[in-house]
Amino acid sequence: MTDLGSPDRLAAALAHLGSTIDARAKEGDASKSWTANLLAKGPESCAEKVHEEGMELAEAVRRESDSNVASEAADVLYHALVALRSRGVSLDAVAAALEKRQGTSGIDEKASR
Repeated sequence: MTDLGSPDRLAAALAHLGSTIDARAKEGDASKSWTANLLAKGPESCAEKVHEEGMELAEAVRRESDSNVASEAADVLYHALVALRSRGVSLDAVAAALEKRQGTSGIDEKASR
């Protein structure tokens, strides 16, 4: 099994994406921005896109090339960040949730919910 690569590179890309989503949300021109369009439709539409993209990622993992898996994963991450923005949930809140789970077995963490 190969390692996942540079977490710093992903963190930088996600930070840039988060900033872009915030800018598109403030500009609010749904006719020129897919992000603004999704946000204008509200959390329900954002949730539907996350679901759709998650299904596409799952299918890619099952049957497609690694480059398609990476592309679909990027779509999921983008739509997840837009969905978070639609609900006003910050990336800091997500980071805090991840930090809280560090050092805990996934099985134990799931059982505690």
